[in-house]
Amino acid sequence: MEIFPAVDILSGNCVQLVGGDRLTATVYGSPMDNARRWIREGASNLHVVNLDGAFTASSTNAEMIREVVEMTDVFVQVGGGIRSLEDARGWLNCGVSRIILSTFATQDPSVIRTLSKEFGSECIMAGVDARRGEIAVSGWQELAGDYIGWAQKFEELGAGSLLYTNVDVEGKQAGIDSEPVQKLLDAVSIPVIIAGGVTTSQDVACLKQLGASGCVLGSALYSGRITLKEALEAAVCDQ
Repeated sequence: MEIFPAVDILSGNCVQLVGGDRLTATVYGSPMDNARRWIREGASNLHVVNLDGAFTASSTNAEMIREVVEMTDVFVQVGGGIRSLEDARGWLNCGVSRIILSTFATQDPSVIRTLSKEFGSECIMAGVDARRGEIAVSGWQELAGDYIGWAQKFEELGAGSLLYTNVDVEGKQAGIDSEPVQKLLDAVSIPVIIAGGVTTSQDVACLKQLGASGCVLGSALYSGRITLKEALEAAVCDQ
């Protein structure tokens, strides 16, 4: 199972939020410094999110994200604020390994098919951000229907993978909720990466056992509740 340290960027800083609320932001320094730290500690993947883009349609942080992509040699997936085919193509053409389409994918699902054919499905991940069982869009401010139905639609359209974020537990460092994870994994056949609530090595081991292909580490990693070493070890350990 793959481990993805998060590098979430808001107003030029690396931050962590609780439940997607920008007013809860805790700042952890520069995105580049954190990206390099996780790579030094063994990361072979990074999960980079342009939070300014997620809340608006801003191109803020674009240069900073490009720097992370250009100055590292790891797998980088990028999400947040991708609102058009031009945005998506721009990221993929500048070296991003995979893009995450969330709000845009619900507004115009056909873009998944278009981009998968153009760049390969392995480069296209659909975001399934869920609150109380419904997909959450527009910076998690609006609900847009059953998350399982959307996940299956994204798979049918050619998404190579899904990112499932449980907004109800995201950032709270209180552990995962395995029930909706299992429900989603049973409903689709493409790889699913899990975010939200991953707090301990036991959470990582549980997700591995459920069949997740990876998980994102955010608040718990930055606060020290879990170390990257512990997560990497749990991701390869047979229970």
